[in-house]
Amino acid sequence: MIQVRSVLLALALAMTAYLAATGLWWRGPVDYPWLVVAALVLYLATTWLCIFWWPKTDAASGGSERGAGKLPGLAQGLALAAAAIVPTAIAIAVGEESRLQSYGTWYLGGIGALMTVVMARRRPWAAWIGIGMLAAGSMTWMGPANALAQGLVGSVVWVLAAQLLVLSMDRAARDTDRLAQLQRAASGWQASQLVRQRERRVQVQRALQVAGPVLTRTVASGGALTEDERLEARLAEGRLRDELRGPRLLDDDVRAELERARRRGATVTVLDEGGLDALEEHELAAIRAQLAETLRSAGSDRLYIRTSPHETVAVTVVGRSMPVDGRSAGPSDEDAVDLWREIPLPGRAPVDAG
Repeated sequence: MIQVRSVLLALALAMTAYLAATGLWWRGPVDYPWLVVAALVLYLATTWLCIFWWPKTDAASGGSERGAGKLPGLAQGLALAAAAIVPTAIAIAVGEESRLQSYGTWYLGGIGALMTVVMARRRPWAAWIGIGMLAAGSMTWMGPANALAQGLVGSVVWVLAAQLLVLSMDRAARDTDRLAQLQRAASGWQASQLVRQRERRVQVQRALQVAGPVLTRTVASGGALTEDERLEARLAEGRLRDELRGPRLLDDDVRAELERARRRGATVTVLDEGGLDALEEHELAAIRAQLAETLRSAGSDRLYIRTSPHETVAVTVVGRSMPVDGRSAGPSDEDAVDLWREIPLPGRAPVDAG
């Protein structure tokens, strides 16, 4: 990009220098030579200032960013001043008889080139105002027909082409940015899909490890399982549900306590409903340790373990048991909460109830 910019700067410099040199090649009488030289100096100084004056941020980035390279306000003002002054100064300096000579009409191409630079430097309003000044000045001194025939049309076409080129480059830059965003989004989606596929493979493998032996025995025995085998099947089902519904809550200690609770006849439900995704592994380990400790001391008939969306609570453990009816010495129709534990997010105090 820097090399392309250097080539364009060199071309602009050569073009403006050539047009200025045309103004010095006098082939007839000139009334005020000094005024011609002054107008040329003003034109060259302004044009080269517009070509080479780049803000520091644009120079550091090479002008490669969309919207970079905008012409500073001072240079823009000087360009408009040149568009207003140079045509009149040249027309007066060369005299009425030489106004249609090449050294009297060079400013049509010169100011057109300057306004093309202004347009390329992303000052469209200034460029068109400058073209309007050029048109007004040239038509005033040489007439509309002569001004159009001597190069005013070409200057308008240059500026228009520069504007279309800038718009096309901006559109291409926007499309490039959009494509880059879509590519990043697609890459992120693909990565998430790969992670999910990997997680599903891990879960399937774990499910086969847990349920495979039980299923093999069930098929081999034709469904005729002993009480111990039925118990192992229920335990395998529970382990499988735990792995699918709450994998972030599990480690070896938690799995052991869940199986111990099920072996004594408790019904256990584990649900990961979100809230733990942003935690680090050491924070999850602390939560799992507290969960294992809670399960180790639990004696409830039903255990409900859920992650919490609350901003201070990580996991809620609820235990319910069937109270013994004193008259019938059997379970009543309603169970009661005998365990309530809120495991806080790291840094929060735990809450116990019941």
